Amino acid sequence: MKIVVIGATGRTGEKLVHALRRDDVTVVEASPSRGVNTITGEGLDQALRDATAVVDVSNSPSPDGAAALRFFEASGRRLLAAGKAAGVQHHIALSIVGADRLQASGYFRAKKIQEDLIKASGLPYSILRSTQFFEFIAGVVQNGEADDVPIAPALSQPISRIDVAALLADLATGGPLNGTVEVAGPERFRLCDLAMEVLTAYEDPRRIISDPRALYFGAELTDQSLLPGGDARIGALRFEDWLRQTLQPTDRAMA
Repeated sequence: MKIVVIGATGRTGEKLVHALRRDDVTVVEASPSRGVNTITGEGLDQALRDATAVVDVSNSPSPDGAAALRFFEASGRRLLAAGKAAGVQHHIALSIVGADRLQASGYFRAKKIQEDLIKASGLPYSILRSTQFFEFIAGVVQNGEADDVPIAPALSQPISRIDVAALLADLATGGPLNGTVEVAGPERFRLCDLAMEVLTAYEDPRRIISDPRALYFGAELTDQSLLPGGDARIGALRFEDWLRQTLQPTDRAMA
């Protein structure tokens, strides 16, 4: 079984490649740094030759709505066309819980377009919508520069990239769903409370300001915006355990 991972050198892609290789399948690491570009088409046909499945975990270089739309539309169209030509039997893509609800956000509109292209392609497919990564939330908080960091108090159910990669590996080695499945972490938090835990853990003196109007990728949030449905699959790693692990020097490289 040959599985091509698009975006293999990203944080999620690296964990997915690791998970797949534990299952003893042939994995092709596809990314521009590996000579495979889904925008230009460079190396794509060769990478997909004889592939059983493709897993797309690539992301736009910019979260800006217009840039994200250009990326996901151009990359999606070329990748799906190349997959059909190569006879790929299963196309799997990573998307975001709430992609259809947060259409005020240009980035979320772009992700929804990516999903729609997959559904209309005629390829057997599975779409995995994930809640926010622990790593993403921590990065947003740590990368801020202001003394006060405004964060929406919306409910969220974040998850570890490791758990998402494990489910993507299961989907890639199984049959297509021809539908969408959601995955979330085992606990619910308010985003502002998570942000405070991150700052406290890293002894960051800045303040978190709970602001219901604080934008998330350009959209205002409600308590339902980021939450999965009742049928979501649930990851195992708790936020507290993940945060403790990331504070250990030997584990930071895996965060």
